[in-house]
Amino acid sequence: MALKYHPDRNSGNKEAEEKFKEAAEAYEVLSDNDKRRRYDQFGHEGVRGSAGFREFTDINDIFSTFGDIFGGGMGGGIFEEVFGGGSRGRRRSGPRRGSPGSDLKVKLKLSLEEIATGVEKKLKIRRQKTCDTCHGTGARGDSGRSTCPQCSGTGEIRQVSRSMFGQFVNIATCVNCGGEGTIIREQCPECHGEGRIQGETTIKVNVPAGVSEGNYIPLQGQGNAGRRGGPAGDLIVVIEEIPHEHFAREGDDIVYNLLVSFPVAALGGSVEIPTLTGKAKLTIDPGTPSGRLLRMRERGIAHLNGHGRGDQLVRVSVWVPPKLSAEEKDLLRKLTKGQNITPNEEDRKNASGTFFEKVRDAFS
Repeated sequence: MALKYHPDRNSGNKEAEEKFKEAAEAYEVLSDNDKRRRYDQFGHEGVRGSAGFREFTDINDIFSTFGDIFGGGMGGGIFEEVFGGGSRGRRRSGPRRGSPGSDLKVKLKLSLEEIATGVEKKLKIRRQKTCDTCHGTGARGDSGRSTCPQCSGTGEIRQVSRSMFGQFVNIATCVNCGGEGTIIREQCPECHGEGRIQGETTIKVNVPAGVSEGNYIPLQGQGNAGRRGGPAGDLIVVIEEIPHEHFAREGDDIVYNLLVSFPVAALGGSVEIPTLTGKAKLTIDPGTPSGRLLRMRERGIAHLNGHGRGDQLVRVSVWVPPKLSAEEKDLLRKLTKGQNITPNEEDRKNASGTFFEKVRDAFS
């Protein structure tokens, strides 16, 4: 991308300049493990406000910042080959290690209590690990490998060509050794030349407070080991929420449905309810109607990568008993004769208005 949209190739092209800046910003994220992890989890917003992240506006500033790619200026590094004679040529990368290992994905089930505060978990996983016998080389002892005769140990085959843009050094991976610079003469008896074997390991993962269903935590280098010393893949830990016995989650708030008797709703009282940290007392005011939401501040889930926490919302429902004794029926019949027990026309209108407001809000 940087070569394609380089200013020297796209003089005066503002769109190409913007693409060039985007490539530089992408490189900044990819070259920093922490920023890359945050981008994997939260996208561009996860790195936009992070310390050290810059959205570039000046082309020269890009070159000075990414000297390892751009050579410290408009004519250095890989661009010197394309735009400036290419006498230095491309830097020799040399032989590489074996092929990289694959990523692993595991699911981690968490309760709301664990999500609310964060938790450290131990995961037992099966993965390919480095062979202890050959230490990942895939060969039997030091004499089991020899220098590749095709590339003389460089792992690369080079060809020099010239074009209208200058001199190019075409570098291809040596097919004889796969870019490793050495070939196996005698395979390790344990891993049969792979440099890795199947094994089981236990890994600790720190889960921050406030994660949600579907969030994932990448653990760099904890996946399958690479072939013949290649870099290991990553372990991707995917979060799953265990349905809670009492609570439903709404963002960082939790909702609890509380059933109260008519006397408690009418007269008020104190009830004991569950929270994420244990039992707590909640005061019910006299005349509390069914459907009212009571808020217990900061009794919810901690905000992910932020300060504070959500609330616990208690939805009050007046319980109607399905069965009554003869004495209870007589008492209720007497109560219905009271002028404040039966709803009047104004109460019915207010209740109807409240109902339709809830329906409207539900579909808006």
